[in-house]
Amino acid sequence: MHPALSPAVLAELRRPRPYPAVSILMPTHRREPDNAQDPVRLRNLVAEAKEKVQADPEVSRADRIDVLEQLDRALAEVDLVHAEDGLAIFAAPGEHRVWSLGRTAPARVVLSDTFLTRNLVSSQIAERPYWVLAVAADRVVLWGGNQERVTEEKAHGLPLVRVYDNPDPERQERIGDTPSTFRDEETKTFLRQADTAVGKVIAADPRPLYVVGDAPALALLDAVGPIAKATTSQIPHGGLAQATAETVRQTVEPAVRAHADHEITESLAHLDKARGRTAFAAGIDEVWQTAAEGRIALLVVEENFRTTARDDGDHLVPAEEGQPGAREDVVDEVIERALDTGATVSFVPDGTLSDAGRIAADLRY
Repeated sequence: MHPALSPAVLAELRRPRPYPAVSILMPTHRREPDNAQDPVRLRNLVAEAKEKVQADPEVSRADRIDVLEQLDRALAEVDLVHAEDGLAIFAAPGEHRVWSLGRTAPARVVLSDTFLTRNLVSSQIAERPYWVLAVAADRVVLWGGNQERVTEEKAHGLPLVRVYDNPDPERQERIGDTPSTFRDEETKTFLRQADTAVGKVIAADPRPLYVVGDAPALALLDAVGPIAKATTSQIPHGGLAQATAETVRQTVEPAVRAHADHEITESLAHLDKARGRTAFAAGIDEVWQTAAEGRIALLVVEENFRTTARDDGDHLVPAEEGQPGAREDVVDEVIERALDTGATVSFVPDGTLSDAGRIAADLRY
């Protein structure tokens, strides 16, 4: 399954596809006994998707055979042993994708000319992704992390490894012309290359950046390029350029948690100011309408807020799952609408917005 999402990946997933673009969404479970139902539900939803494709007169025979084969391939890639809270399967002529989600998703099967990505969008934000750059004189490694894990990023030439070319180190030591590791020009050039490579990754997928390394390495990185100045936090800790993923995660966890707490405090402060200048929306119905109008500057949502509603033309009204016209993922729809109009989205702990219907917004006007 695909391990991570990025703005570029989400944009690619949202482009139009040849019909039928099949989206299968379902909730999954991390632990027993709830996870026992996941394989059965998955098989049933895939069978439902196949029936819809086979019964649709708009689907050509060639596309039908192709999409059914893509669904089988996708099913074979699903790893329910390491399931999170949701699963998304996408299949279209010539392609298939499988995503594990950190937020739950309602069970549904949709045939369209685009994939249904709103649950992926909200999941990607809720996971609070970040970057970790581990710096040493001879090795630079970039890790992508979220609340669950970190994984090494291998793009734009990363990781960078420096091979020393020194034919006679003993002579240099003997006559005293060996420069300090973090003062020689080759090390500076090496870290400039790292700065450029990491800059490309972050430009494509902006996230908070935590830089870890010995103090001299951090100081030199500050001097050779702009990346260090854009960091969320610098953590003096050597040896992580060769460390395991779990060691990296544990090292940066306090800084990541502190940054998340700071973001929550800032978001709530923005909402307080919005109340004072009557640019405040609260509750799913009011926020839904302002999102549709493109008025939201900052959307703040409780982490586990889910609700089912139906659009009666003027307002959202509460609905039961399975009712005609019911939107089971209406919160995720609001999140996607807000992002589409340039809003910032922030998640806060459950209970934080109890006086605002669990969802609120700072409006542009």
